[in-house]
Amino acid sequence: MVRYSVFILNLLVLTIFPFPLSASQHESVTQYQEISVIKKIVEDFVYRNTATLSGQVMVNVDKIDQRLNLPKCSEPEPFIPAGGRLWGKTSIGVRCISQPATWTIYVQAEINVMANILYIARPVSIGQTLVFEDIALQNVNLTQMPDGIFTDTARVIGKVATTNLNAGQPFRPQMLRAPYAILRGQKVSLVIQGRGFSISSEGHALADAAEGQVIQVRNKSGRILNGLARTNSVVEIQP
Repeated sequence: MVRYSVFILNLLVLTIFPFPLSASQHESVTQYQEISVIKKIVEDFVYRNTATLSGQVMVNVDKIDQRLNLPKCSEPEPFIPAGGRLWGKTSIGVRCISQPATWTIYVQAEINVMANILYIARPVSIGQTLVFEDIALQNVNLTQMPDGIFTDTARVIGKVATTNLNAGQPFRPQMLRAPYAILRGQKVSLVIQGRGFSISSEGHALADAAEGQVIQVRNKSGRILNGLARTNSVVEIQP
């Protein structure tokens, strides 16, 4: 009975650990870099460096060839190749600079950023000031949209349409301008401020201008000056 129990025990051991790894076999398993680790490094790198983007970031890393036999690296380092960016379809580099395991590979990935952007909710006429009812939200992938798309209503409300706008279009910067603080022909106060002095006089605006824009004015003597348009019909002249 004892011999039979020992036989059963040995059989169980052989079933769980059928072929113990030799030293050379164990070395062959551990001497190469795990591909799953490289993929995780790429994912973490992208998420860490896109954390400040407005919207939900989703990263899809392409499959890495499992047949790659890269020497094991203690600290694989991810990087953005020259000319690359963490946006849309891209390539992320991973390199090892620890001797003797020096290698570099490039992993393909797709970075999507989902966010609400501002669309024109109804037709808007040229010169019309935008209000909240003129705006609609739509969730899109920002990486597939042109640059300059608005996601913040504060950048649209109160602006003036520079052309007739059709419903269903995304708002673009060239469609809008800031409201004019000064109008052409308007009587303005010219303010010249320097170190320790301030001079005020009157003049007339020669063009329309929004707050902070450069505008030409003619003073009482007929001289044309350049200044910065300010609110309350003020033009700031630099001495």
